[in-house]
Amino acid sequence: MSLLIKNGRIITATDAYVADILVEGETIRAIGKDLPFSADETIDATDLLVFPGGIDPHVHLDMPFMGTFSSDTHETGTRAALHGGTTTVIDFVLQKQGHSLKEALADWNSRARGTAVGDYSFHMAVTDFNENTRAEIKEMIENEGVTSFKTFMAYKGALMIDDRQMVALMQEVKKQGGMVTVHATNGDVIDYLVAKHRAEGKLAPLYHYLSQPEMTEAEASGRFADMADYTGCPAYIVHLTCEGALNSVRNATRRNQKLFVETCIQYLILDASLYEDDFEGAKWVMSPPLREKKDQTTLWAGINQGLVQVVATDHCPFRWEQKLMGKDDFSKIPNGHPAIENRMELLYSEGVHTGKITLNKYVEVACTNPAKIFGLFPKKGTIAVGSDADLVLFNPTEKHTISAKTHHMHVDYSAYEGWEITGKVKTVLLRGKVAIDQGNCLVEKGYGKFIKRNKVSGTI
Repeated sequence: MSLLIKNGRIITATDAYVADILVEGETIRAIGKDLPFSADETIDATDLLVFPGGIDPHVHLDMPFMGTFSSDTHETGTRAALHGGTTTVIDFVLQKQGHSLKEALADWNSRARGTAVGDYSFHMAVTDFNENTRAEIKEMIENEGVTSFKTFMAYKGALMIDDRQMVALMQEVKKQGGMVTVHATNGDVIDYLVAKHRAEGKLAPLYHYLSQPEMTEAEASGRFADMADYTGCPAYIVHLTCEGALNSVRNATRRNQKLFVETCIQYLILDASLYEDDFEGAKWVMSPPLREKKDQTTLWAGINQGLVQVVATDHCPFRWEQKLMGKDDFSKIPNGHPAIENRMELLYSEGVHTGKITLNKYVEVACTNPAKIFGLFPKKGTIAVGSDADLVLFNPTEKHTISAKTHHMHVDYSAYEGWEITGKVKTVLLRGKVAIDQGNCLVEKGYGKFIKRNKVSGTI
């Protein structure tokens, strides 16, 4: 099949121009003004923006956590992502302590293969680094195309590894051509504060926030940066939220260190005042928690300064009945919120439309940088001849309201209920096929493909 997109305003991380795009099969064959080709189908994109398909490198689909599972499966989650203009996600495989990476990957493959609607890849979360795990790193990178390894400096007794394991993992991952990513918060201090608040009978969602002060993230980010600098391992901080943590990254640049930084859409536009609404605040219980207004200012500035390279979601939804597991104790509220469908439209409305970032920066942080950092570029993340035809046709002026009544995520509330935003996804192509058109999903369960990723360079 061939498809011709006419007269769209093409936006990449570096360019903005009006042209046609010819798609043949799964890839882009030609780009130019008034292309002299006919096609099986033609789409008139006059007055629309054309972006590369979004890449969300931080999602948790069908993930076991705190005695339950995140409520979006690989089917529902990737379908919702497509509705919102995200064509590729990178999910997290969680190694169980005492078990191998290979076992964990097989478990996640069994849930994703044949069910995903959009394209996907995996990070490997290492929770038990030992000599057996070390021996698996090379196979993960070279044979499985899993080239990034997540670590946790929190969730003690479940996911957290210590600094000894971190340094050893970094040395092996560097040797094999991969990257180490981190949830950078100080698990010991957080555990102490959680126990203190519980002992004092302070059990509302507000105390989830107060158990993870800015210091816990700033300290862990600096410690992670020091270990990455010592080992020379390519390194990436996930879901960075606050001024103190970003200042740790700024300090690292003074010794000419390059650290990749991701923030998430919620930290740019929501703040900790939401925790004051009694148990309703459970909707926004996530780790790290929402921060202060001054941190939003810092993060937007960090994007424009090039210190923050990626805006993701940390999409980890739980239905309200699951959140109620913690109604009498904040420490039992499953951590996470739904955003996989909202990221691209919210970032446009709150970033581009308000003048905080440019169109090119928007594409850079939502599409191109994730592809470059995680070994997907130029197959994904850009609009170029030979790249996958993952394309988003976007109306920059259409206003609409976010609501759980109309979203496609498998969760019965929205973290952004009633938000009026400007800019709407109209049509989405995934590998040359129209996947979303005017709110309808036109691809079936199982169309999504696992994408093996290349070794990483640590540069973009």
